[in-house]
Amino acid sequence: MVSKALHALALPPGPRLFAAIREALSGEGPAVLLLPPGDAAATLAALRPTHLDGVRQAGGEGVPGDVAVVIATSGSTGVPKGVMLTAEALRASARASLRRLAAVKGERWLCCLPPSHVSGLQVLVRAMLSDSEPIIHDGFDPEAVLSSGAEHVSLVPTQLHRLAERKADLSVFRTILLGGAAPRPGLLEEAEALGARIVTTYGMSETSGGCVYDGRPLYDVDLKIGGDGRIRIAGPVLFSGYRFGAAPFEDGWFVTSDLGELNAGRLRVLGRADDVINTGGEKVVAGVVAGVLGAHPEVADVAVIGSPDPEWGERVVAVVVPADAGRPPTLAQLRAYAKDRLPPHAAPRELRLLASLPLLANGKTDLAMLRTGT
Repeated sequence: MVSKALHALALPPGPRLFAAIREALSGEGPAVLLLPPGDAAATLAALRPTHLDGVRQAGGEGVPGDVAVVIATSGSTGVPKGVMLTAEALRASARASLRRLAAVKGERWLCCLPPSHVSGLQVLVRAMLSDSEPIIHDGFDPEAVLSSGAEHVSLVPTQLHRLAERKADLSVFRTILLGGAAPRPGLLEEAEALGARIVTTYGMSETSGGCVYDGRPLYDVDLKIGGDGRIRIAGPVLFSGYRFGAAPFEDGWFVTSDLGELNAGRLRVLGRADDVINTGGEKVVAGVVAGVLGAHPEVADVAVIGSPDPEWGERVVAVVVPADAGRPPTLAQLRAYAKDRLPPHAAPRELRLLASLPLLANGKTDLAMLRTGT
């Protein structure tokens, strides 16, 4: 197998990084590993690039010749994995996205997400295919985002919340792609009332980013639900494998870690398979409970986790950000609310109150931190 160099880049978001990604996709440059913000030591140790900012690294290993970009997963569940993406997969994803959005040549994309995450990277790839220069921000600043002049932007729910709470005119964007995590109840309606045209996305690094828009798969992407309830995905957007270790493919289908349902071709994501809580012999999908509790009027944000329990095996724990810190909801209130909408065993048995939920750099709730309390 042909091998080529893998260059880890610690460049800040901007023209130099965009040029390196363009050269990686065209084949004129080496494959790139985009280092996440902050401490990149764990990523470098786990993924062993051949170079770091152009300097040869001892013990580094190359990648297959068709790999253009390696994305480091968040590492929230252990050692970071390296998701290997070909230029063909990234372009297939970007083309399908532009096609679904009816985006035209010359329209500009705003990148205010880290390019080390696939959501930020794909903003840059869509800009390449649109023959336009991306507008790249080093971080998220609401005023700068609103005045960027871009037609399209990709956001995570936390960022959309910050724009909505300013009562900003969100019609300045032709499209807001929203992914990375489930939005809190009411956020979409609030943003749409401010003029936003929102397209919710589902995907991951292994699918070159969002591959399901508003519940419908993009062009040439296939979905099915396996007997274990997990979502399976096929199509040209799939990654070619992990940097080290086996990838969960099944007869050409990528087996995700997410549980889902298909209704008339529309996907509903229920939650992660590894977030299923076994309590008293019953299985509870944490994401479903969080979705219900998030609609309670006294809850601003919520995550649901399992915690060891000597009697139940695991107990359902609701971690809640109150809508009013001076009048937080009680456990009894949330249990009654949940029991009206879910089986009794899904009602939380413990309530923890926080001022805000800890987030990973990609905008998802840091469940590992909530579980360990660190």
